[in-house]
Amino acid sequence: MEWNTLLSTQRMRGGANKKGKPVDLRSEFEKDYHRIIGSASFRRLQDKTQVFPLDKSDFIRTRLTHSLEVSSFGKSLGQNIGENILSNRKDPGFTLQMKEDICHILQCAGLIHDIGNPPFGHFGEDAIREWFTRHLPELDFFGTPVEELLTPQMREDFYHFEGNAQALRLVTKLHYLVDENGMNLTYALLNTIVKYPVASTGIDKTTGNIKDKKMGYYYADQNIFEEIVSSTGAGKNRHPLTYILEAADDLAYKTADIEDAFVKGFISYHDLEKELEGLQSSFTDLSFDALGKLRTLYERGKEKQADNPEAYAVKNWIVRVQGFLISCATSGFTSNYESIMAGTFKQDIFHGTFGEKLMDLLGDMAYRYVFSSTAIYKMEVTEAVILDFLMDKLVHAVLYYDTDAKMNSIDSRVVSFISENYKNAYKYQAEGKSEAEKLYLRLLLVTDYVCGMTDSYAKRLYQEMNGLV
Repeated sequence: MEWNTLLSTQRMRGGANKKGKPVDLRSEFEKDYHRIIGSASFRRLQDKTQVFPLDKSDFIRTRLTHSLEVSSFGKSLGQNIGENILSNRKDPGFTLQMKEDICHILQCAGLIHDIGNPPFGHFGEDAIREWFTRHLPELDFFGTPVEELLTPQMREDFYHFEGNAQALRLVTKLHYLVDENGMNLTYALLNTIVKYPVASTGIDKTTGNIKDKKMGYYYADQNIFEEIVSSTGAGKNRHPLTYILEAADDLAYKTADIEDAFVKGFISYHDLEKELEGLQSSFTDLSFDALGKLRTLYERGKEKQADNPEAYAVKNWIVRVQGFLISCATSGFTSNYESIMAGTFKQDIFHGTFGEKLMDLLGDMAYRYVFSSTAIYKMEVTEAVILDFLMDKLVHAVLYYDTDAKMNSIDSRVVSFISENYKNAYKYQAEGKSEAEKLYLRLLLVTDYVCGMTDSYAKRLYQEMNGLV
């Protein structure tokens, strides 16, 4: 892969300066940034769960604040890695302008990497996926099982439903404002957010290659995916910037989950100290003395007569850890540069670095102390009830939408709830398609609508439809 094609500025719809208009001095990737932050989908992230749904605290992170952090880390990593490539002459074709471009692309990619996720965080993805696993085999359409009408890839799209694939779909198809081209973002940016460049039928967790773990695009969006990767030259490989985006995402959520869990009382200073003691004993080569740094900060907090020296220590420790992990990710990318550019690198860029075990510990702590706690389980049971109900009603309503069959009064009203924006996108995509493809697109219309919901809207709609308001 070569940077001159990987940084493709091509868009689905081209554009040109009109005669007499002032020249826009922004780069194509800077234009992407303004398209994103002005979108309704980006604004909705402020009311979508990161870890703690519908939390009353203004400290706890939402999808919006998480995305802003990923954007910031992504840009920082781009600066570090770009400078390393230049200063060490790793690639004679890499230029200073390319360094600037990858920083802008990663900044934008951080903003939209989670933009397709449904309400209620990653559990929302699980709930939708499990709904289809339970109910798709039971559905029939004019007397024929829906499973028989759909192709294998169509079926697997629902059984392996992914927020990652939904993000690509949303920004390329569902912003039906000017025309059918969505946000009309650059192909370099679109390729960067495709973490898994495989179809739902191509998932293979036995290969050991990180890119094959999940699907990256729906059957409905295969043409645009192929056009993107043809333009960038990435083909079936991960775009190199995807590794950096993934590292920024992992770094952001693993450190933030610990900080949020501390603030919410799930993890104490002494819990963190004890966990780091275990890390030190099992990994003596760690170049960053995580435990020593935590204890030093605690003593400093006491010296400064901080109201809560434990909070002072944990919050300042998180900042130090983030700086250390940025260095690790930079090293991970640059030391594997040739295999990443060749498309043969199979791991994430923390693999083999001094930060790998610390990252593993932070993720494991979040799971043990937070995600498997009774409090979170209770929230998730409530969320499952909401999403199951909405999926039941919406799927039943769209089955015969846009067919010759007469819809009952309830189904027609439920369909009316769906955004005209999404319905217009459906009608454009369904034009000239077979009945099976239209049925598939109507099921996607449901996931499009549900994924566009905020946590509050999903809860409110559930309550209104059940007469609880």
